[in-house]
Amino acid sequence: MGYWQLLSSFFSKPQPAPPPPITLLGKPALPTPRQIERRMKIRRDALPGTRALIIDDSPTIVFALKKMLQSGAYMIYEALDAETGLEIARTERPDIIFLDIVLPGMNGFAALRLLRRDPLTKNIPVIMISSNEQATEQFFGSRIGADDFMKKPFARAEVFARIERLLDDKLIPRRIPPNTAQSTAH
Repeated sequence: MGYWQLLSSFFSKPQPAPPPPITLLGKPALPTPRQIERRMKIRRDALPGTRALIIDDSPTIVFALKKMLQSGAYMIYEALDAETGLEIARTERPDIIFLDIVLPGMNGFAALRLLRRDPLTKNIPVIMISSNEQATEQFFGSRIGADDFMKKPFARAEVFARIERLLDDKLIPRRIPPNTAQSTAH
């Protein structure tokens, strides 16, 4: 571009704004009113450094949940089986546990029973996770002390909404008293 063209470009009419970007589905890449409303909602987050233990035999689920929680400044412990998870729970005393139901060896229900019987872990809130959303699983989990239930796959917003429900006034995850515990799985 020559000097004259550069100078004349400063005095020419502005070009119209380009159209909004198009996504792969052919829809504008603008947020919907629901997305705007959700983003405007003030979310209570747990304190930075909150310790979370993820017990799941799927490395993919562990990785995804770990990334979500790390974005919220959580310290993460992980176990691919219940026995290792129970050991970590006793030694590290996490603030919250995400516990899969179907695990190799001991299943999540048996692990939850042991967590609730152990004085060191009985007060740690536990969110059960499963790819099966059967009412019987949720009922049985709540009967033996689960604080919530989350169906796989889950979105980031759901994970943080479940945690928010368990936060006390100091932003620390706490167990829900048994008479008010209700699963809000979708």
